[in-house]
Amino acid sequence: MSNLVEIQGQIEKLQKQANEIKSREFDKTVHEILVMMEAFGITVKDLSSGKSGGAKVKSKKVAATRGGGTGKKKSTSTLAAKYRGPAGETWSGRGLTPRWLAALMAQGKTKEEFAVKS
Repeated sequence: MSNLVEIQGQIEKLQKQANEIKSREFDKTVHEILVMMEAFGITVKDLSSGKSGGAKVKSKKVAATRGGGTGKKKSTSTLAAKYRGPAGETWSGRGLTPRWLAALMAQGKTKEEFAVKS
């Protein structure tokens, strides 16, 4: 059976190997991701929309930021609110459920109770 010092030496050696592999494959992986993003029309905004908490983030298509492609932005239009909260918050019904509505639903309310009457 190996002792602690030998195991720690093996861990250090494997960690160095892992770092070498990661650095060799990093550029290739980034390139593959950018190619897929361009092929599917995915923007940085698409990737960060779930984490932004609803904040508006301006971003260009990845192809434009790399200097290639057309540089055209996706057209954006404001959607009408389908739900309105008690403090005036609104939600179009697209994307992740906003925190204010999720909290109310956790209290037993339904989202239909907050539907905007048309």
